[in-house]
This record gives sequence, structure tokens and C-alpha cells, in this order.
Amino acid sequence: MNRATRVVHPIEQESFRRLRARLDTSHFPPLTRAVVERVIHSAADLDYAADLVMDEDELTAAHAALHAGAPVVVDVEMVAAGITRRETVCRLKDAKAGPGLTRSAHAVRLAYEQVGPGALWVIGCAPTALEELLTLDASPALVIGLPVGFVGAAESKAALRASGLPAVSNVSEKGGSAVAAAALNALLYHSVPLSEETS
Repeated sequence: MNRATRVVHPIEQESFRRLRARLDTSHFPPLTRAVVERVIHSAADLDYAADLVMDEDELTAAHAALHAGAPVVVDVEMVAAGITRRETVCRLKDAKAGPGLTRSAHAVRLAYEQVGPGALWVIGCAPTALEELLTLDASPALVIGLPVGFVGAAESKAALRASGLPAVSNVSEKGGSAVAAAALNALLYHSVPLSEETS
């Protein structure tokens, strides 16, 4: 695992300064704030502050799992490309569509066979990938469910929230690979307390 200190580019620093000048995020708990700000930063869309749904305790547990080496599974390579400090699992190239089964859904099945329970799942493209994940006994550390689209996206995210699984989702139809990757990166970039690193 890469423990090297992340160097933040001055443009990113200025971008976050401007974001905070336009939107007060200080009332959010630490990890929630990190996710909200990084998602907004990735999309230049302040409305995500009211659209995202997550729980700080779930994020805390997921953060610990992530930094302890839990696998990260993504639905498409575009999400993988946005996650800059961690190897990911994406089985879309190996997947095949079939009757009542999209390639994205099959890729989720293949990924689960590979990683088993306890992974972090990052879904930013296909609502059917999220729907398939909800049919499995995946026991995820976290599901970042932010698929985008006019068909099934909002519904799949509502189903995720109703499932009771630890999750980051949003209410509206918007989402996408960039914002899903940003939510995972927020947890990756948030520093691990020294006591956790040395315990």
C-alpha cells in the first residue's frame, strides 16, 4: 500500500478554496465532508451537497477497511482510471450479456467470485451493476453507488439505500464515473490517524 504523502497541486488547492468560499461544508463530519467536497470538486456541481446520502459511522468503518487493504471493485474502467492511488478489480472485459443479464451485471458476478465479501464497490456507470450487487450476499465494506442515467439510475440508488448496506449514494439521476471515483478517492486521501497506522 502506498503510504507516501500525497502532494496537492496548487490548482487543486485553489479549487477547494473557491468551493469552500461558495459553500459552507464545515457542519459535515470529517469523512462526509471529504466525500461531499471531492464529489463537488469533480463535477463543479454544488447541488451534490444536498443530493448525496451517507452515514459517517459507515464511512469510518469503510475508511478503516480500505486502508487495511480491502479490495476495491469498480463497474467500468472509467471509474478505475479515476482512482489514482489504488489497484482495482474490473471484470467488464470478461463479462458477457445473456438473457435478462447485462454485461455490467455479469461483471459484478465475476468480480464477487474473485474478491468475496468485505470489498468496497464503486459503481458509477451502470444501474444494472448496482442492481446485481444487491442480489448477492456480498457483505460489502461500502457500496459507492452513483450510477448515472434516465433509466434505472435513481431507482437503483433508492434500492441501495433501502437495502441497509453501508453506502454512499445520491437521490437524483445524476452521477457518473468521475463522481464515483471521487467519492472513493476522498476516503483514500483522508489521512489515517497515527494510532491506526501503528496499532
